[in-house]
Amino acid sequence: MKASQVNIKNRKAHFNYEIGDTYTAGMVLTGTEIKSIREGKASLADSYCIVDRGEVWIKGMYIAEYFYGSYNNHVARRDRKLLLNKKEITKLSKDALDTGFTIVPLRIFINDKGLAKIVIGIGKGKKQYDKRQSIKEREDRRNIDRMFKH
Repeated sequence: MKASQVNIKNRKAHFNYEIGDTYTAGMVLTGTEIKSIREGKASLADSYCIVDRGEVWIKGMYIAEYFYGSYNNHVARRDRKLLLNKKEITKLSKDALDTGFTIVPLRIFINDKGLAKIVIGIGKGKKQYDKRQSIKEREDRRNIDRMFKH
């Protein structure tokens, strides 16, 4: 895959959360982790972010082991540090302290310089009736698209 084609999304994030502010952060990765991401072998399902001692960490993110990685291979699910400005970290920590809010990873991409970046957002958990409303809106959009197609 080309660098511009790598776009790993957290599909459940917009369904389970109402996303507010978003931030783009860098990630501290090992050599085999970036190679696996460039192949598109990563997942953001069941992952979340925490602020610990002035640093932002992502937990539960899966990056598949690199096929050619020998004994230097990385652990598939480990905590990875995110790189943000101090202002952004303080704003994130304040927002995450409010009840019902969490820091949710939304997507991973490779920028023009070849660096892996992650987009995170402040999410407020949706209630069950909000999720049903989202499903209804999605189905209505599909029906309208079908009508225009025929």
